[in-house]
Amino acid sequence: MTPDAFRAVASRLAGGVVVVTAVRRGVAHAATVSSVVSVSLEPPLLLFCVHADARLRDVLDDVDMWAVSVLRDEQVDVAEWLASPGRPAVGQLERVPHRAAPVSGAPWVDGAAAWFDCRTEAVHAAGDHDVVVGRVLVASEGAPDGGALVHLRGRLRGVR
Repeated sequence: MTPDAFRAVASRLAGGVVVVTAVRRGVAHAATVSSVVSVSLEPPLLLFCVHADARLRDVLDDVDMWAVSVLRDEQVDVAEWLASPGRPAVGQLERVPHRAAPVSGAPWVDGAAAWFDCRTEAVHAAGDHDVVVGRVLVASEGAPDGGALVHLRGRLRGVR
């Protein structure tokens, strides 16, 4: 199985699109992620996968708290900006309305469908990515009429 063949088939797996954020030394870092899963109710656990070479992965070596914003169907621009290569490390959230999560202080994207505030429980190497498992400390729902943003077949799509 070649990476391109695997990517083509795996692109048929719809994935919810979220923004994962963390603050290190006063600087907010963010990344768009489409591999996030609720793992356990007791204790409440969430996981996401991040490329082992990603800037956010380096941040998570230094801080154990992070936040997740589950993007709504109309937040494609936020997802694309925070997934764009070469965006600045400092100030990347200046164009994204946000507020501090209640425990971690990491940014929660305004207008999202839901938010989680988490503490890292475990990190597992998995090929070219790492699986980050976090205990959910706080969770909050957005407006009940909002849809979701999903990644499917290489595109971002709104779902209601």
